[in-house]
Amino acid sequence: MNKALFFCVALLATVVSYGQTDKMFKHSGEKLDVKITKVGEFTINYTYPNEVAEQTIGKLAVAKIEYSSGRKEEISDKIDIVDKNDWEKVVILEDVSASVGLKKQGEIRGKTAGLVSYRTSGNADKKAMERLKKEAAELGAPFVLLTSEKDSRWTTQNIKKGFAYSYK
Repeated sequence: MNKALFFCVALLATVVSYGQTDKMFKHSGEKLDVKITKVGEFTINYTYPNEVAEQTIGKLAVAKIEYSSGRKEEISDKIDIVDKNDWEKVVILEDVSASVGLKKQGEIRGKTAGLVSYRTSGNADKKAMERLKKEAAELGAPFVLLTSEKDSRWTTQNIKKGFAYSYK
């Protein structure tokens, strides 16, 4: 009896949910008809209609979601990088999962001067970050995922490396 009841409930849930999809709008202009299963801190999990394999995308790649219930949710604002002067708009990603769904533009590096410098270590860190963001902006990339940070105890040199990401 329990198996028959379970089968009926599963069948009813399938019939009710069939044809009801959510719409996900990506910053790249792509619109996906999917079923949103989870919205987390950095990512969104979803499935395609008639599939069970769960997909993941970073929230930064998604503009908004229109749920099948009619509710609309703004997910993230698009960051437009026109040239190197927009470097202050570049965002440093906190988590690698935030880059899912973005396009990797390449590895970049921000570095300060070597042995002779009139900067403090704090200023060297800020300058290296600025140079890293400027390099990303030159590529038209609004996001950087840091992969390494190196500073020297004996000099004021600071090196930051990462990957630049843009919308697909």
